[in-house]
Order: sequence, then C-alpha cells, then structure tokens
Amino acid sequence: MSNPGLIQRIRSPPQPPGPVLACSKVVLCAMPIAEIAIGSVYLHDCPQEDHIPIYLIVVGVFSLALTLLSCLPCARESKDGNPLSRVCAVWNSFASLFLFCWFIAGNVWIYSIYQPNYNKNTTSMEPYCDKTLYLFAFWTTTLTYIFLVSALVISCCVLVCSCLCGRADPDDV
Repeated sequence: MSNPGLIQRIRSPPQPPGPVLACSKVVLCAMPIAEIAIGSVYLHDCPQEDHIPIYLIVVGVFSLALTLLSCLPCARESKDGNPLSRVCAVWNSFASLFLFCWFIAGNVWIYSIYQPNYNKNTTSMEPYCDKTLYLFAFWTTTLTYIFLVSALVISCCVLVCSCLCGRADPDDV
C-alpha cells in the first residue's frame, strides 16, 4: 500500500542543476528590483494614496532580501543542527509573515482607489496618482493572485492524478 521510493523522493526532492538554480534566482530578483525602482522614481507622485510607492519599495526590498538570503549556505537545512541554520529559518519565517501582512495592506491601498485620477494637471484640487506607478502596483498585485491560483489548481491536479494513478498501480494490491 505504501510506496517507499515515493516517500523518499518527497523527503529529499531532487535539486535542479546549479546553472538552472542561478538563472531562476536572477529572474526572481528582477521583479523586486523593478518594484524598488518604480516606487522610488514615483515616490511623491500619488497623493491620492501615498502609501502605494512605499508599499512597492518595502515589498521589493524584503522580496529581494529573501531571495538573496536563500543563496547563503545557512539558508539550507542542515542535519547537524547548526544554530545559524535555525536563525535563517526564523528570519525567513518572520520576513514571510511580514510580507504576507504587507501584501494585504498593499491590496487595500491599491484596490481601494481603483481607477484613480491619472491627470496631474487638472484644474480641480482632486488628488491624482501617476498612471505608471498605479498600473505597475495594480498588475504586480493582480499577477500575484494569478500565480497563487494557478499554483493551487496545478497542485490539486497533481494530487488528483497521483491518487488516481496510485489506485491503478497493480503492486499496491
């Protein structure tokens, strides 16, 4: 009924080759760098919701820090109970929790002013938000939801397929 080979692969999944891992880290660093850059350039260009550029800068810095720190040897799980490994695990947990809470706050700031006034030069005193800044924040947040839902659907499909294939295995009788 059990499959020891499968359980062993789950406990120690195969690691991708070094160049693949390095390229994926570089790609993962691109979005936080863009968030920091856009947030910094347009720091004072959204009086309608002045938290949006700050949100982008902070989420970019923390995401970049998490990505870069995952490259350090202390971030990998060690079997010898290295205290530095525990410190890295605690840091990653707190930083991830902070990013989750900050993401929720960013959702409130971004979606609460949906379709802001983009025109900086209006004659009325209505506050505005720079179009590039707002649309970048809006779409990065929306893409996060799209990726999360996609990952959930793919995970459910894999789970269903593994359950169906596991029942059809004649060795499990």
